[in-house]
Amino acid sequence: MDATQPAISIRNARKAFGATVALDDASFDVTAGTVHALLGENGAGKSTMVKMLSGLLHPDSGEIRVFGQGCHLSNSRDAHRLGIQTAFQEMTQVRDLTVTQNMLLPYEPTSWWGSVRRRAAEETVKSHLESLGLGEIDPRAEVRDLDLPLRQKIEIARAILRRPRILLLDEPTSTLSGRDIDWLGDLIAKLKANGTTVVFISHRMPEVRRFCDVLTVLRNGKDIGTSRVDAISDDEVIKMIIGRSLAATFPPRKPPRPATGAPALAGRHLCTGGRLADASFALAPGEVLGIAGLQGMGQLELFLACFGMTRLQSGSIEVDGKPILLASPRDAVRANIGISLVPEDRKTEALFLKLDGLRNMSLPVIDRFTRFGFIDKAAEREAVGRVLDRVQVQPRALYTRISAFSGGNQQKMAIGKWLLAESRTLLMYDPTRGVDVGTKHELYMLIRDFADAGGAVLFYSTEIAELVNLCDRVLVMYGGRVVRELSNSAISEERIMRAALGETHDEAAKNGAVARPATVAAGSMH
Repeated sequence: MDATQPAISIRNARKAFGATVALDDASFDVTAGTVHALLGENGAGKSTMVKMLSGLLHPDSGEIRVFGQGCHLSNSRDAHRLGIQTAFQEMTQVRDLTVTQNMLLPYEPTSWWGSVRRRAAEETVKSHLESLGLGEIDPRAEVRDLDLPLRQKIEIARAILRRPRILLLDEPTSTLSGRDIDWLGDLIAKLKANGTTVVFISHRMPEVRRFCDVLTVLRNGKDIGTSRVDAISDDEVIKMIIGRSLAATFPPRKPPRPATGAPALAGRHLCTGGRLADASFALAPGEVLGIAGLQGMGQLELFLACFGMTRLQSGSIEVDGKPILLASPRDAVRANIGISLVPEDRKTEALFLKLDGLRNMSLPVIDRFTRFGFIDKAAEREAVGRVLDRVQVQPRALYTRISAFSGGNQQKMAIGKWLLAESRTLLMYDPTRGVDVGTKHELYMLIRDFADAGGAVLFYSTEIAELVNLCDRVLVMYGGRVVRELSNSAISEERIMRAALGETHDEAAKNGAVARPATVAAGSMH
């Protein structure tokens, strides 16, 4: 391999899946030793490009060169031999295996008679995780018991363990926030200093500016252009990505409604015995209430408790001012309750990927279209078709497997099924994760329109800018409790982060934060 050549050179790459063209004569170079961002909407061709470089897909035509050497990547082992490793957004771990087994597959150390040397394997993984600042991860833990951010870190750590010359990071921050993103930034800087070339696929421009030297934009399978990151504005990047300007990324907020009537949803001193210790909140009709917090502060447990997926040890949940008992999600989605959850991992928790959009979206309310044990297909298609139009997904979703759609369109359908169910309260847990900038704008409009029509939204995001610009109020969680309420002009990224890091109320007052403590927030609307 010639280190004076580009680390990766793509020339006239084309890949089609039937009538769908994923890559259309795309060409670009990645300079050795740089961090190169690959940007584009969902469906622009980024994932196809990553899979081709990983040996999982083969171009129909065109050329791939690695450090000047023309290559045919027929499988992942070919990519590994060339020094290419990938950390995928859709994680490739086997949930029933341990961290060690996942980290070393398929290269586990074996004895001369072929058995796995388990102690050596665990020591290797333990040492590697500690070197990356991940010593809190138990190598013997089963992956199924770990939350999504930890699994993402393991995906990244596994790729680095194999000492790549080229590291492909596919949406590595989609499940990370706060200090986890700082951890990744430090890691990328060390890899770059050691000569590793990094290709960074992302939808988040702040991280692209923070981590990357150069960016390339794909749109509809074509390369639109390459630029140094410091030589192009965000507006120019957005125009390259979606072919138009976004006049306003976030929809305008209307003045807060007066605090009249009972909350649409309220939690009083909620405790699950785990990370949720004593959390209280009140969500008004017509309100987007943001939940902020660093990883593991109880925000996930709060959402699961409000959807009947986690049983409360103490505390109570109220709908329209009346206490309710949620023994399961079935209780939550009942018409008289109307609570729905958009979970953090749409592919494993929200959708049936092998089913079409029609069945995915109508499933929660299939009894609405059933008479004497038979489904009225015409009524079902008509109702789902109206919602598809509302969420701006093509009608072919009625008969096409949902796995064939981009992540953004999948997320729209995950939300759309609850619009079809006429839910009154949406619990949205990081709903824009892994979604491109154009689709994010559409989701923001959906959320705002839902709230303006009288719906209530409990909204958690790992992107603080979303909390600042989309939410009417923001509650910050720390140690399983709601420790700060910010509203109106008091909502800012700095104040959210200060509270998320454990700033006391006295310290907040010194820093000029106009915020009420959680005991007041629990009974207030705005």
